[in-house]
Order: sequence, then structure tokens, then C-alpha cells
Amino acid sequence: MKTPKINFYRSILVLLVISLASCGGAKKTGDDLISDARQEKAMIEREYPMMADYFNGASGYAIFPNVGKGAYIIGGASGNGVVYQNGRMIGYADLKQVDVGLQLGGKAFVEVLFFETDEALERFQNGSYELSANASAVILDEGFSEDLEFQDGVAIVTVPKAGAMAGISVGGQRFEFTPAQ
Repeated sequence: MKTPKINFYRSILVLLVISLASCGGAKKTGDDLISDARQEKAMIEREYPMMADYFNGASGYAIFPNVGKGAYIIGGASGNGVVYQNGRMIGYADLKQVDVGLQLGGKAFVEVLFFETDEALERFQNGSYELSANASAVILDEGFSEDLEFQDGVAIVTVPKAGAMAGISVGGQRFEFTPAQ
């Protein structure tokens, strides 16, 4: 009789983890989100000076200053971000991810998508955009000194903020773009 009880508690835990992950990117006012994005961009450029070239050289970028991810076998991530083209803010984006696999824990991180070309940025802006299942992110840490790899015109960078999790997967993320008013 213990198995149904254990399965019940696992189901409750999974729902709790997904609920918490979806709160990680709780909506803020546009001004708060823009301020957070600017602060995180400044931090990335200060801590990793070589990243300034990517911010300045990309056709555009989307920065998600507060992405929350939680998982217990089934995982979820959520965040809100600001999208820039040639250094000018052009809109907002929502990030959502659900994945299944051997995973446990919770994590908060910053995620930046760099768009190598105007065409890559346009694809992001046209309705729902998804990263392919094989997309991978470069995780910035103290030893980072590599070049970014663009895949289909997009490079992904994450910067851990808090939490403990075996890794960060980004394949399967879905984005919704909203133009600035």
C-alpha cells in the first residue's frame, strides 16, 4: 500500500515544483523589467568584459534577468525579458520551458539570446519562437574565455544566480515576443 502513497506525494511535489518555476518570472512593470535587464547586462559586461563585444556586435539580443527553474523529474522554467535591436529596446518576451528527465532542484539564472543576423531576430519576433531540442547554452563562470557558437543565428548565454541543480537545459524553450508600445 506504500506505492500509491509515494506516487501521490511525488505527483504533489511535481505540481509544486512546476508552480514555483512558473512564478520565477513573475510579471513586473515594464520599467522594473527594463531596469533589471540593464543591471544584469552591466554585471555581465563588468564580470565578463569579452561579452561587451557580443552585446555591441549582435543585430539584437533578448535578456531575461530573472529566470526561475525547478525540477523533480519534470521541470519547468519561466522568465520575462527585454528585447533589443542595435542597442534600442524594441519589445518584451516571455520564456517558458517544460522538460522531463533525471533532474532535481531549483535554480535562478540570467539568460541572454544573441541574434547574429537581422533574419534571426525577425524569426524571434514572428509569433512563437522555439529553441530546438539540441540547443545548448554557454554558462558564464570564472574560467570562461571561449567564443560563442551561433546555431541558426542564435547564441545562448546563461549566468547562474542562485540555487542548486545538476545543469541547465535550454532546448525546448518557447518564447513569445510582444512589441513595445
